[in-house]
Amino acid sequence: MLQIILDRIISLEKKVGNGNKELKEEIIKNRKRIDKFGIQLAELSDDAPTVEEFDELDQKVKRLENKFATL
Repeated sequence: MLQIILDRIISLEKKVGNGNKELKEEIIKNRKRIDKFGIQLAELSDDAPTVEEFDELDQKVKRLENKFATL
C-alpha cells in the first residue's frame, strides 16, 4: 500500500517537473518575442517624425500650395 502511494507521488512529481520545464520554455519564447516587438517599436518611433518636424512639413506644403496656386 505504501509503495503504491510512493509511486503515485513520484508520478505526480514527474508531471509537475515536466510542466515546469514546459512553462520555462514558453516563458523564454515569449520573452524573445517581446524583445523583437520592442526592437521593432523602437525602430518605428525613431523613424516617425516629431511634432515639430511634422509642423514644419505642413508649413512647407502650404507655402508650395500658395506658390503654385498663383501660377
